[in-house]
Amino acid sequence: MTMYFFWGDDEYKITQTVKKLKLELIDPLWADFNELKVNAGSDLDMIAAFNHACTAPFGNGDRLTWLADTTIAQKCSDSLLAELERTLNYLPEQSHLVFTSSTKPDGRIKSTKLLQKYAKVQEFSLIPGWNTEAIAQLVKDIATSEGVNLTKDGIDFLVEAVGADSRRLVMELQKLKLLNDSSKPDASKPLNAKAIAQLVNQTAHNSFQLATAIRLGQVSQSLTLLTELLNNNEAGLRIAATLTTQFRTWLWVKVLQDAGERDDKAIATAAEISNPKRVYYFKQEVQHLKSQNLIKALSVLLQLEQGLKRGANETAVLQTAVIELCTLTKT
Repeated sequence: MTMYFFWGDDEYKITQTVKKLKLELIDPLWADFNELKVNAGSDLDMIAAFNHACTAPFGNGDRLTWLADTTIAQKCSDSLLAELERTLNYLPEQSHLVFTSSTKPDGRIKSTKLLQKYAKVQEFSLIPGWNTEAIAQLVKDIATSEGVNLTKDGIDFLVEAVGADSRRLVMELQKLKLLNDSSKPDASKPLNAKAIAQLVNQTAHNSFQLATAIRLGQVSQSLTLLTELLNNNEAGLRIAATLTTQFRTWLWVKVLQDAGERDDKAIATAAEISNPKRVYYFKQEVQHLKSQNLIKALSVLLQLEQGLKRGANETAVLQTAVIELCTLTKT
């Protein structure tokens, strides 16, 4: 028996990690019986998944039960907590539970403490747009895994054009590999920016740029960026998660500033900013913002997340939220 809890806004890496587990644990011939994915939006859905996980696997291989988009580490009723505890006692050795969430677990609640005790917890978060060095390393790593050689300016091009979107990076690099293999006698020759520009759209944007446009109250620019993100198949929930992270960080920095805190390390710790040197830039970003409006913005983002998870029209609810957020940052 093994339990996993994967969380973060890099949905692609989470999905790929779960797929890797499936390949390792499940016999393909028995996959229909031993593999289950549940969109864990309610207690009943999660309890049904627990019951499935407690059943011994059929035939060869192990059983894997995936509870996707779970909120069990943010809120958990007493009845659901009791079912989780019961499941831990009866889970067969060859049965594995995987929980995935875009939201950081709340370490204060009992269910999270239980998961932290018994599950392998791993974070999969997108690299911030400002951390170009880390994004460049990500490009290098994925290019190596895909067998694509890149020049320095080729790497820089992809950092600017694609950013930290690991799903799109894989797709673009696979496309570039096909180009290289089919058009060059020496397929190992590194691809430069000029060659890459033939197939990769340089005008791509990411959710961090959308957050910046919203912070500046640029309604038209924000809606344009949103449209481009959606046209590039960016998941609405991932856009919402990135915006929530950014606004939460801005709120923490603003509140601490207003309280008179001047120690950048203390602000970085409270706001969960990995590099204290970034606090200076966050201070500049929140100068014109008001704490009460940032609090309202998080409420808007919570409603957005709920709407997306309930199946509302993705484009409509995102556009409405973006306009509301721009209105708050302008006042």
